[in-house]
Amino acid sequence: MTLDGMNVLVLTTNYGVEQDELTRPAAALREAGAAVTVAAQRAAPILTLVSDRRPGTVVGADTAMAEVVAQEYDAVVVPGGTLNADRLRTDQNAQRLVSAFAKAGKPVAAVCHGPWLLVDSEVARGRELTSYPSLRTDIENGGGTWRDKQVVIDTSGGFPLITSRRPGDLDAFSAAIIRTLRSRLPAAPERAQS
Repeated sequence: MTLDGMNVLVLTTNYGVEQDELTRPAAALREAGAAVTVAAQRAAPILTLVSDRRPGTVVGADTAMAEVVAQEYDAVVVPGGTLNADRLRTDQNAQRLVSAFAKAGKPVAAVCHGPWLLVDSEVARGRELTSYPSLRTDIENGGGTWRDKQVVIDTSGGFPLITSRRPGDLDAFSAAIIRTLRSRLPAAPERAQS
């Protein structure tokens, strides 16, 4: 079952996002059939980093976050990268979008340092999630329960919340997003028997 007809939004700043945390989930979602839109703070090139230090590839932004209407998308993905996540967590457009997805009951996914945005958007409260280990105290102070697992899927709070710890978890993270989106597709009509 493909994700044809599903639209996924990825939120990022224009500098400091962890390369693989942006590109690998987007590629996996596209391969599964979803349309992926990368929204940055500005509709300008995104300068990625590898391991928060070395320059990575330059990725094009499809649009600016200020122009995005959450209702047009089926899920949102928040990549990490320390610099990216630290800037993104205080961005009012990013907070508005994550909150809108949560209120609409749509999947919210974040990896590594990306859950900082979940804390500042107040969608981590009362939820179970994971992140890069250094965020544990922030998540707990924000009312969440931190788990040291490759991927955590929490469906208890009205919307699916999918989180992972680090780039080494990206295959499991991407698979969890795809599985969650597939579960939300309408059931295929049964074939008429001849």
